[in-house]
Amino acid sequence: MATKRDYYEVLSVEKTASEDEIKRAYRKLAAKHHPDRNPGDEAAIAAFKEAAEAFDVLSNADKKARYDRFGHQGLEGMGGPGAGFGDVGDIMDAFGEMFGDFFGGGGGRRGGGPRAKRGNSLQTSLTLELLDAAVGCSRDLEIDRHVSCVTCAGSGAKPGTKPQSCDYCGGRGQVVQSQGFFRMQTTCPACRGQGQVVRDKCPDCRGSRFVVRSGKITVKVPAGIDNGMQLCLRGEGEAGENGGPAGDLYVEIHVKSHPLFEREGKHLTCQVPITFSQAALGTEMDIPILTGKHRITVSPGTQPGEILRLKGQGMPDPQGGSRGDLHVQFHVEVPKKLSKKQEELLRQLAELDDKQVSAHRKSFFESVKEFFGTSESAE
Repeated sequence: MATKRDYYEVLSVEKTASEDEIKRAYRKLAAKHHPDRNPGDEAAIAAFKEAAEAFDVLSNADKKARYDRFGHQGLEGMGGPGAGFGDVGDIMDAFGEMFGDFFGGGGGRRGGGPRAKRGNSLQTSLTLELLDAAVGCSRDLEIDRHVSCVTCAGSGAKPGTKPQSCDYCGGRGQVVQSQGFFRMQTTCPACRGQGQVVRDKCPDCRGSRFVVRSGKITVKVPAGIDNGMQLCLRGEGEAGENGGPAGDLYVEIHVKSHPLFEREGKHLTCQVPITFSQAALGTEMDIPILTGKHRITVSPGTQPGEILRLKGQGMPDPQGGSRGDLHVQFHVEVPKKLSKKQEELLRQLAELDDKQVSAHRKSFFESVKEFFGTSESAE
């Protein structure tokens, strides 16, 4: 499988390029590699398709954001970049209105009549608890979107009437202007590219052909989804025009913070407090995990900040990889108030510590003694 070139490299633009800069770059490449200017040149056709694929992604805010974050792999499951460009004709139908019919062919509407157009995509968000994200869930969303008007069957015309062919463009939806060698094709200003005009408008949609409706959509959230990830629901966006496919619905996921677990990718961290005696002598205790509780053994001599790793007790991988781990980090708590008995025992321990000084502490106190001895000699 051939490696795809970076889309910014294809269009020769920076990642910070504006929408107009991306459009100008694409127009330039489209003119250079247009099949009518390079008849029979397969390399030019390939470059023409590559430029259209890059523009299709970088000119779409949703696709561009996902591409910037995840690269080509991030576009999988979104219909793929340039998925509708089976041939040059598909490209001309998609972007012909933008860069015009440069060389007198291929950019106009084929077969006459209004051109089918894909509906707009929509974006919404969904907030989840960490435990719901861990096991996966289904959520119902209420979405307002434009749908085809039932009264006029999406024609925009009053029932009993029909749209009429546009007199200005002859029903083509495009007008052509000659400028020397170039023939520039632009959208008809009278019918706005539809090729038809509505004389008697539908009373419900007022000629727009669409009405706003609220509908319930069920979103299936995969287990392990992370904060900031996006789900794509194909065909759940706004209705297409003239029989075109509906757009998509993008659902951005927000996962709430949890009082016990901190998440980093598929791994979790749980801060567990223990007493000095538990740290020194060791103990067994129950700690929380995603599925309930789990008994662990605290080893004698556990140090503050020490981490115990529980393999496979973290978050699942939404891509199907191995499950993450749970990192249990111990914090030794120092009591602020002591009972008389506790204070007595701790003082006894302190006396024992003074008699049985560790090598590290002995070295420290010897250094202190030497330091003061040096200072006294200096006087």
